[in-house]
Amino acid sequence: MSEHPETQSPELLRRLLRAKDRMDAASHEDWPVQRLAGVSHVSKAHFARAFKEAFGVPPHRYLLTRRIERAVALLRDSDLAITDIAFQTGWRSLGTFGRIFRDITGETPSTVRLRARVAAGELRSVPACIVSAAHRPDLKTAVLEKRRRLASDIKEAL
Repeated sequence: MSEHPETQSPELLRRLLRAKDRMDAASHEDWPVQRLAGVSHVSKAHFARAFKEAFGVPPHRYLLTRRIERAVALLRDSDLAITDIAFQTGWRSLGTFGRIFRDITGETPSTVRLRARVAAGELRSVPACIVSAAHRPDLKTAVLEKRRRLASDIKEAL
C-alpha cells in the first residue's frame, strides 16, 4: 500500500482490491484501465491515480509483474516451451515477452529456467512461498525509465 492510504476511503480501497484480485485471477487477459475502472465503478482517470496511490505502482505495471511472476513459475516448474509460456501468460509477441522479461528480471527466460533447475536441488528444504517471494520482480521503476537511465549513463560515460 502507499505511504498515505488513509487519504482513500475504505470503500474505494475495496473497489481497487476487487480490480487487483481480478488481475491476479486472470493476469493472462487484457486489462485496460477502462475495464479495471468498470470493475471498480470509478472513472478511468480516478482509477489509475487511486490504484497507483494505493499500491505504489500503476495498474499496467502491476499486471506486468503478475505475468512475469507466472512466467518464472512456469519456467521453473514445467517443461513447456518458452513460446508456450509467453502466450499462456498473456503476451501476444514472443519478442515483447523476451524484452520485458529481460528488462524486469535481468535475465533471459532460458537463463532463468536453467538457474532454477540447478538451484532446485539446493532449495528443497525451503518453503515454496519464501522462494517465490525472493524471486518476485521489483517494478517500482518503469521499464522505459530504466532504459532512459541506462542510455543517459552511457552518454555520461562517453
